[in-house]
Amino acid sequence: MKRFFRHILLTLFATLSVAIAWADGAVTFEVNTPLIVSTGEMFRVEFIITNGKPDSDTFVAPDFAGLDVLAGPTTSQARSYQNINGVASHTSTFTITYVVTAQNAGNLTIGSASVEVDGKSYKTKATPIEVVEQSRKQEQEAAAQQGSAVNNQIAQDDILLRLNLSRSAVYKGEPIRASLTLYTRAGIAGFEDVKLPSFNGFWSQELPTDNYQAKRETLDGKVYDSQIIKEWLLYPQQSGTLSIEPADITAVAQVVMRTNRNFDPFFGGGAEVYNVKRKLTTGQVNVAVKDLPAGAPASFNGAVGKFTMSTTQPSTQLKANSAATYTVKISGTGNLTFLQTPKLTLPSSFELYNVRQTESIQTSVNGTSGYKQFEYPFIARAEGEYDIEPIEFTFFSPEKEGYVTLSTDALKVNVAPDGSAGAVTPQQIITGTSKEGVRQLGSDIRFIKLGKAQLSSSVAPLMMSSTYFMLLALIVVLFVGLYLLLGKMIKDSKNTVLLRNRRANKVAVQRFRQAEKYMREMNRHAFYEEMLRALWGYMSDKLNIPVSNLTKEGIREELQRRGCPQQDAQHFTEIITRCDEAQYSPAEWVQMNDVYAEGVRIISRIEQAIKR
Repeated sequence: MKRFFRHILLTLFATLSVAIAWADGAVTFEVNTPLIVSTGEMFRVEFIITNGKPDSDTFVAPDFAGLDVLAGPTTSQARSYQNINGVASHTSTFTITYVVTAQNAGNLTIGSASVEVDGKSYKTKATPIEVVEQSRKQEQEAAAQQGSAVNNQIAQDDILLRLNLSRSAVYKGEPIRASLTLYTRAGIAGFEDVKLPSFNGFWSQELPTDNYQAKRETLDGKVYDSQIIKEWLLYPQQSGTLSIEPADITAVAQVVMRTNRNFDPFFGGGAEVYNVKRKLTTGQVNVAVKDLPAGAPASFNGAVGKFTMSTTQPSTQLKANSAATYTVKISGTGNLTFLQTPKLTLPSSFELYNVRQTESIQTSVNGTSGYKQFEYPFIARAEGEYDIEPIEFTFFSPEKEGYVTLSTDALKVNVAPDGSAGAVTPQQIITGTSKEGVRQLGSDIRFIKLGKAQLSSSVAPLMMSSTYFMLLALIVVLFVGLYLLLGKMIKDSKNTVLLRNRRANKVAVQRFRQAEKYMREMNRHAFYEEMLRALWGYMSDKLNIPVSNLTKEGIREELQRRGCPQQDAQHFTEIITRCDEAQYSPAEWVQMNDVYAEGVRIISRIEQAIKR
C-alpha cells in the first residue's frame, strides 16, 4: 500500500514539474543562418520561436536585399521533453524557413524580422552574411548536383506547348480555330517571358477562354492535364503556304525534394520546394491556303461561308417626291465582318441616299455567325412606271467548293403624281452628269430693268463704329487675362511641390498602363514591381514625401489628416502588402487582375477625397 502511494506521489510530482517547466519557459525569437556562403549556393534562413507560437498574420519577413528567394516561407513545429534527476523540462519550437541564394560576392545583411506571440512583440537582430566568390569548378559541380537532384525530377516531355489548329488546309477567307494549349504532368507555379505567335497573312480575333476548364488528354501515349491558354479565330487573307511563327513561354514548375536536413523520424519534415524553369515553344506551324476558283460572278465581293438573304421591298404604289426604303438582310456563318454592301440599281429619276447598315455578329469557337442588314432609302422624283432590278449577292461555299448566287425578286413600281405644283414628269428630267437630273424652271422671259443702276452699301463701315471700339476693348481684356494666366503658369512651374502634386495621378496612370502590359504578358514578377512603383510613387508625389521616408503607418496617418476615409487609407496599405507578398509567392498569375483593379480603384478614391 505504501508503495502504491509512493508511485502516485512521484507521478504527481513529475506532472507538476512539467507544468512548472512549461509555464516558466521563456519565449525567444532568433534567426539561424550560415555566416559565410558562396555565390550560387542555396542555403536556409530559419526564424525560430521557442516556447511559443506566432499570432495569426503577425510575422513580418525581413528585407532579403541582395538575395534571391527560391522557396518559402514554410513552417514546421517540434516539441521535446526531458527529465533529469527529477527535473522535467518541456520545450517547443516553431520554425519559419526560407531557401535563398546569393549571386554576387560581398557582404550582405538580413534585416530584422518581427512577430507577435500572445500579443507581445519580438524581433530578431540584423544578421550579416559574407558571400565569397565560388570557383568555376565548384560552380560546375554545384550546377551538376542541382541539375541531377532537381531538374531531373521533370522529364523533357512532362511539360509541352502546342498550337492546335482546327484544320491545316482551307480556302482563302475560310476561318481556322487556333488553340495555344499547355500539356503538363507537373505542378505549374506561373509563367515568364511570354511571346505569343504572330499571324502574318491572317485576320485574327481572340476568343474568350474564361470558361475553359482543364481536362485530361492523351498525347503520344501519355496522359496530360491540358489547359487552353489562348485561342483565336483566324481568317487567311492570301493564298499559298502561310507560316504561323512560334509561341514561346517559360513555365515555372514546382519540384518538392526530400532532404536529410531538419528531418525528424517522428514529426517528419525535411522537404523543400524548388522552382524549375522550362522554356517551351510551339515551333512553326504551316497552313495551306487554297485560292478561290476563277470565274467568280460580278456580284461576288469576297464572302466565304454559308449565307441566306431575305428582303423587305418597298410598296409598288408610290407618289412622286415620296420616300421609301428597300431592305436587304444577309444571315449565316462565315466572314460576316468583311461583307460589303450589295449593289442596288435604281432608275435615273430615283434619288438614292446613304445606305444604313446594322449588324448583329457573334464570334465563337464554331466561327462567326449573325446577320448584316442594309437599308437603301430613296425618293421617287417623277411619276411613271419603273422596273427595279433584282439585288444579287454571291458567296463562295467551302462545302460545295463553288460559288452560290442569291437574288431578290424583280420589282415594278408605279409612281403617281403627288398633286402639287412642284411635281415633275419624266419629260422634265434632263439626264446628264447629275444623278438627280436638272429640273426645268420655266419658259417665261424674265423682265430686264432699264436705266442707270444706283447701288449703295446697306452695311455701315466697321471703322470708328461702336462695334469697332467694343472689339478693341475685348482684345485688350483678353490680352491682360492671357498675361495674368501666363504669369500664374510660370509661377506654378517654379513650385516643385505643386507640380509633383498635380502630376501624381498622371504618373500613376502611366505606371498602371505598364503594369497592365506585364499582366497581359503574364509576367507576374514585373507586374507586381510596377504596381509597387505606381502606388509608392503616387503617394510620394501626392504627399511630397520621399519614397525612402514613406511607411505604411505614416501613409495612413497622413491620408486621414487630409480628409481621406480611414477604410480607404487602410485598403491602400493592404494592397501594398499584397503586392509585396505576391512577388515571390507561387500564386496563380490570374490573380493579378484583382490586384490591378483594386489598385486603380483606390487611387481614384484617394484622388477624389484629397481634392475635396
